[in-house]
Amino acid sequence: MFRILLGLVALLSPAMAQSNFPDRPIRIVVPINPGGGTDIFARALAEIVGNSLGQPIITENRPGASGTIGVQHIVDSRPDGHTLGFIWNTPLTAAPHTLGARYTAESFTPVFSVGYSAYALCARPDFPANSLPEMIARVQANPNEYSWGNEGLGGAMHLGVERILRRLNMQMTTVPFQGAGQTLPAFLGGHITFYGGSVVGVIGAARAGQAKCLMLTTAEDHPVMTQGAGLASLGLADHAITIWWGLIAPNGVPADRMARLNDAFLAAARTPRFRELVESQGATYALRVGSEMGDATRAEYEALGAVARELGLARPAR
Repeated sequence: MFRILLGLVALLSPAMAQSNFPDRPIRIVVPINPGGGTDIFARALAEIVGNSLGQPIITENRPGASGTIGVQHIVDSRPDGHTLGFIWNTPLTAAPHTLGARYTAESFTPVFSVGYSAYALCARPDFPANSLPEMIARVQANPNEYSWGNEGLGGAMHLGVERILRRLNMQMTTVPFQGAGQTLPAFLGGHITFYGGSVVGVIGAARAGQAKCLMLTTAEDHPVMTQGAGLASLGLADHAITIWWGLIAPNGVPADRMARLNDAFLAAARTPRFRELVESQGATYALRVGSEMGDATRAEYEALGAVARELGLARPAR
């Protein structure tokens, strides 16, 4: 009888373990300050998932070092399914090369990405240029007179835009920030000439007439930022760089727990409410799940590593 009971317990244990998960709140670590697109999307996902997993979802901002501090925390977290990360691509594909992070594109589990957006260089309304060609000509004629803010030194935008500026012989001072939550106020306050960041972070200011976004880093133009133009208009479609957002987990989360998390968060990401939010922020809604996100992440990681080495910004791992 005792052996039978032990056998029943062994059979029931996996089901019991799954039914007991999660047994405390789930944290979504966001490696950037509140206020930008990454934070907006993370909080919306958490709100839509709600208590469907039987525990609250807590969003925790851990900014610093172009997002690498937060990502390192995610990577180092206990792989029990109670810690996830909602990130943008810089701390996954660019900053590891330029800041010498201890993780690589293989150090975490991609869950899914939710969409992407152009980066933009935006001027204030009184800037003496009203199109991309006029902006290029103005900057070329006044080397190092203007400044542009970005999401962080060595980030995806910094690497991608520096490559474009060098190709166009546009010499400007680079001013790094920690996301749109810092860059936009500095721009609106007149501390930098150009806002540099995602369309998501500046679309409200653009709609209010406080910014004219003249350079878009996608190949194509943008349906809202009609004063600007994409890189195909300059013959530089191959220089396109975007910002994208997604959910990751530490490596080693048990498969049954990962499946439950994936089902809950993917269901939230597929709701019309979340899709409308992404699109209302000027981004393109596009889900890439599991290995599809992983393959894209690794490809961008390798490409931006090459750019970092070309610009002399690559640093060894700490």
